[in-house]
Amino acid sequence: MSHTDTFAARDTFPLAGGGEGVIFRLSALEKAGHCKLSELPYSIRVLVESALRNHDGFLVNDDDVKRIAGWTPDGERAEIPFIPSRVILQDFTGVPAVVDVAALRNAMVDLGGDPKKVNPLVPVDLVIDHSVQVDFSGRDPEALQKNMEIEYERNGERYAFLKWGQQNFDNFRAVPPGRGIVHQVNLEYLAGVANHRPVDGGEAYFPDSVVGTDSHTTMINGLGVLGWGVGGIEAEAVMLGQPVYMLAPDVVGFKLTGSLKDGVTATDMTLRIVEMLRQHGVVEKFVEFYGPGMEALSLADRATIANMAPEYGATCGFFPVDDATLAYLRLSGRDEDHVENVRRYYVEQGLFHTPDSPDPKFTSYLELDLSSVEPSLAGPKRPQDRIALSQMAEKFEAYLTAPVGHRGHGVAADRTHHEEPVAGEGWKLGHGDVVIAAITSCTNTSNPSVMIAAGLVAKKARALGLTTKPWVRPSLAPGSRVVTEYYQKAGLLDDLAAMGFNIVGYGCTTCIGNSGPLDANVQDAIVKGDLIVSAVLSGNRNFEGRISNFVKANFLASPPLVVAYAIAGNTRIDLQNDVLGKTPDGRDVYLKDIWPSTAEVQEVLSGALTPEMFRARYADVTDEPRWAAIPVENSDLYPWSDDSTYVRLPSFFEGLTPAVDPIRPILGARVLLKLGDSVTTDHISPAGSIPKKSPAGQYLMSKGVDPKDFNSLGSRRGNHEVMMRGTFANVRIRNQVAPGTEGGVTTHFPSGEVMSVFDASMRFQEAGTPLVVLAGHQYGTGSSRDWAAKGTFLLGVKAVISKSFERIHRSNLVGMGVLPLCFRDSEGADELGLDGTETFDIPGLNDAVKPLQDIGVVARKADGTEVRFTCTVRLDTPVEVDYYRNGGILQTVVRKLAKS
Repeated sequence: MSHTDTFAARDTFPLAGGGEGVIFRLSALEKAGHCKLSELPYSIRVLVESALRNHDGFLVNDDDVKRIAGWTPDGERAEIPFIPSRVILQDFTGVPAVVDVAALRNAMVDLGGDPKKVNPLVPVDLVIDHSVQVDFSGRDPEALQKNMEIEYERNGERYAFLKWGQQNFDNFRAVPPGRGIVHQVNLEYLAGVANHRPVDGGEAYFPDSVVGTDSHTTMINGLGVLGWGVGGIEAEAVMLGQPVYMLAPDVVGFKLTGSLKDGVTATDMTLRIVEMLRQHGVVEKFVEFYGPGMEALSLADRATIANMAPEYGATCGFFPVDDATLAYLRLSGRDEDHVENVRRYYVEQGLFHTPDSPDPKFTSYLELDLSSVEPSLAGPKRPQDRIALSQMAEKFEAYLTAPVGHRGHGVAADRTHHEEPVAGEGWKLGHGDVVIAAITSCTNTSNPSVMIAAGLVAKKARALGLTTKPWVRPSLAPGSRVVTEYYQKAGLLDDLAAMGFNIVGYGCTTCIGNSGPLDANVQDAIVKGDLIVSAVLSGNRNFEGRISNFVKANFLASPPLVVAYAIAGNTRIDLQNDVLGKTPDGRDVYLKDIWPSTAEVQEVLSGALTPEMFRARYADVTDEPRWAAIPVENSDLYPWSDDSTYVRLPSFFEGLTPAVDPIRPILGARVLLKLGDSVTTDHISPAGSIPKKSPAGQYLMSKGVDPKDFNSLGSRRGNHEVMMRGTFANVRIRNQVAPGTEGGVTTHFPSGEVMSVFDASMRFQEAGTPLVVLAGHQYGTGSSRDWAAKGTFLLGVKAVISKSFERIHRSNLVGMGVLPLCFRDSEGADELGLDGTETFDIPGLNDAVKPLQDIGVVARKADGTEVRFTCTVRLDTPVEVDYYRNGGILQTVVRKLAKS
């Protein structure tokens, strides 16, 4: 760690057990008149500390430190650097990140440099959690073992590649499959809250901070660790020693008061907060929680709120370090001396929050009385669309016949009660029937209170003789093996198993679309009856086509509600008032009869969860026999194979030269897709199953891959040939350039032929025709998947013109050298009369481009009529302009490394 102590901030503080730690005191900046610490949001103080400690006169200079320290609620939002202390990856986004870094070693050789210069310079942890699928549901007592065996069989080549990275890269650690979900492992084990590393003449302590290639990296803010999701491309730059460059953020203060009513869960609270913040508008902003209500929340409750920052649109939802943080570190088995050093460091820095701490000043304010929160779900297509449980039946009926949109399904009024027989069964399926019920996702499985509540619902239901409906496919996928430990100690595993909730794996499963295959006869009935069936899951995402290609109504709910809906079997029921089931002797059972009180949950929890469980489960977190048996060779360069269908040398760096080409105008571009609002990265780059007739499926079959071995698009992200064919291939994407269609199709111009997006792209590129995408508001919402930008780039798209972008996807587009442009307020493709048949010119694009400048666009219709309009160039900082000029972040980094 190099440091220039311009501000005389270096000092020491006493450590537990003796000795001294080095500290770069924020108070030095206050004494010099650069800030008033008590008025700065705690999250901003962390940014200030990072700049102060990493000040080297090059990546971080005097002005950077002063600019961040001088943050004010309504001040100028200039570019600032942030150097996180570490990077965290999951395997779906981690594999392409490691592929890119490995490919950079090849590019380094091509530029005449030393490949060993390409190495992670900060600690990098990769947790393999995204690959396990629910091939065997929770009705199978051996599902856990069976699913893991299939996981290793499917992903052996990917895992061998990751193990090569672990062996041949510095500062790179992999956590094998079957150990948990990345964010829960981060919360329970990886995060230090205060970290330390050598500095000249001592050991420097500093706030833990992290960026990750998963949008829900934000969960760690519940522990007081500043972190958020970035695109894989940006994470790779951080791994290679580059700062995250960003505009100094607005910070929204969210005041919590009161406490939750009896029986109301942290999930209910979080869904209400998501709804409020989406309505407020917090994209590219920090949210910081404060107020007396914080005292009523457990650390796990805070982590649930922080986890869903991508759903409410914020960069992060931050809770400052306080006594609850320290209590959680002790509960999760962290070393006592370390916990004490965390306390000492944060107190010394003015970063430790107490009930008496003055409230910081914020850009804007919201407030929630926790006692006003009621049981809720969210859906059927977006996580911000909260539905009170008391209104669920009414809302489902309304959405069933509403026009197709963010909520509506467009079912004809005379078809709302249609039922379809299921072959070989004595029952029928109808609209609203729950075919997937999944206790899944780090969002909720990291919270022992809601998990214990689910177990108690199962216990009470079992005692009354209730069972789950036979058409329901249940699953239980904890984010940590600790969950199994406390379930066993509480005696709840057998009750969950009796309801069909055997453990199916330790990974993301249904929340990311790895819900596994529906029963073939159930699937056939859904298709034949054109049924709007439901999934209920304790996840964080429910976008169209994500959970299952055959399930159009997907609802987020707390784990105990998942169990309740599995028993009810239908989302049309008024769960609070209707009969849930009957006892064997015919007595009616209602939800209130099986719902545990908050006191019951806490009583069970207090006797079931211990620090020893965490210590035991994480003592062997990197040891797994099947992982250990994977052979791997030592080599500076990865031995790429053209025969591989999982890991290929990407084409991004082909023809890279030391010199940078000038920026040129975009002329004669055609529209590849014209899309509406809230197009997600799931729409752009789906992660789920690969249809046999899709371009990706056809490619795999041409390589000799049997359809049963296709695996998922998410697992194929190390192969650009598969992924570019899967871009814009979501079965629910609606491209207005091909009216009346659904799925990855478009119209080729000027021929007018309707074909797959991939095939049209290839024809356009063969003709030398550049491409653009037109879109509405919130383009690129959802997961932080870099392939949504990489695939866009490989399809020949030069610019995306939208009404607004979600933060991570816009950054990813810049990172791939694709130009993001925003229509002016009140304008858009429809408002300007553009239908996607036009050609587009951006004649003023050149080397003089500046951040956030206006630029003219000319759309020319077939009759020669011109529509001229002005867009904002969403290259937000000078560094992003440099990235765009170089053709992307990685091209910029490797050129710099080669020169050095």
